[in-house]
Amino acid sequence: MTDMDGFRRRLGLAMAGKSPWGNSQNGSGSGGDGSDGSGNDSGSGSGGKGSGPRNPWVPPTGGSSEEPRRSAKIEDIFKNRGPEGPRRGGPGGPNFRLPPRPGGKSWFPVILGALVILFLLMTSTHLIQPREQAVVKTLGNYTRTMEPGLNFSLPYPIEVVEVEDVQGVRAVQIPGSDSQVKLILTGDQNLVDLSYIVRWNIKDLEDFKFRLVEPVETVNEAAEAAMRAAVAEKELDQTFSGQGRAEIEQDVRERMQQTLDTYQAGIQVLGVEIEKADPPAEVVDAFRDVQVAEQNADAARNQARGYAQQVLAQAEGEAEAFDRVYEEYRLAPQVTRQRLYYETMERVLRDTDKTIVETDNVTPYLPLPEIRRRAQQPAPQATAPETTGGQ
Repeated sequence: MTDMDGFRRRLGLAMAGKSPWGNSQNGSGSGGDGSDGSGNDSGSGSGGKGSGPRNPWVPPTGGSSEEPRRSAKIEDIFKNRGPEGPRRGGPGGPNFRLPPRPGGKSWFPVILGALVILFLLMTSTHLIQPREQAVVKTLGNYTRTMEPGLNFSLPYPIEVVEVEDVQGVRAVQIPGSDSQVKLILTGDQNLVDLSYIVRWNIKDLEDFKFRLVEPVETVNEAAEAAMRAAVAEKELDQTFSGQGRAEIEQDVRERMQQTLDTYQAGIQVLGVEIEKADPPAEVVDAFRDVQVAEQNADAARNQARGYAQQVLAQAEGEAEAFDRVYEEYRLAPQVTRQRLYYETMERVLRDTDKTIVETDNVTPYLPLPEIRRRAQQPAPQATAPETTGGQ
């Protein structure tokens, strides 16, 4: 029922053209007759400045609620706002203070001491993984190497611990990108474009950290020097073949390891792999023509070797047959001579059309070829005579 009365009161004020927050023009109350629709006093006076309800959108400027009514302004929004935001009280405001300890002292020394102890523990305790090692520098000087496991040191900055993966395989590609060209001179004064990968890891962490200024750059330079020296001892064709590549890779790895051991770099070269071995781009067409000509020459040489081996095998066979006949001839000369004569005459007269017979009482000439030809012709087939119907 009270809500209904309030609604009626606001509706009456709206119909009368009056604002429920008062009129800032004339400083009068909410009603000229000093009463609302229900007959109760609405707080209007005889023209006082503070009559009527206060505008809720305008924050109070003083401690008293009896202040002139006015409309909201843009300045009121930023009136109580500082550079860091609205000024508020409460636990998150600028006047926030920690509650005191039971003895009345502040918690700040306790919190500060806990942070210092936590920092000391974090910088003094080190868990080294199985594949890692760590070097310890005391006041900037190397003192020891930490092995895998739980290790302790003096807090930072008295001792500084640097952890490295010593068993992980690291790869260096030379040249750095596929678009770059690395031309190397071979032993037969030809240029070859080589691209290769060097894989290595850390053998001695102390030497690796403190012997060289740029260990990775040293690996690059040692690999390039070793590759140029190894390729200079090979011909161009050997750099393209699989066997030649394997020999070059092994030679480069050994040369690199020897050089890095001389530097005491603490680096172990695991292997070298040649990815690409091509002629320079400017002479690719000419190089292909040379390769085709070499292949044709190899084919011709192989064909000649095959023919020579065939002729040699045939000659060796004939010589072996002659030796066997000679052995028979030594045992029975007359019989062997007669047999050789017959075989020779048979081989000579095999394809002739004449037959010579030296025996008496035989016709001197027999047409053996004609007889043979007639014998090879098919015999004519006999046909039955035709009969007429009247016979």
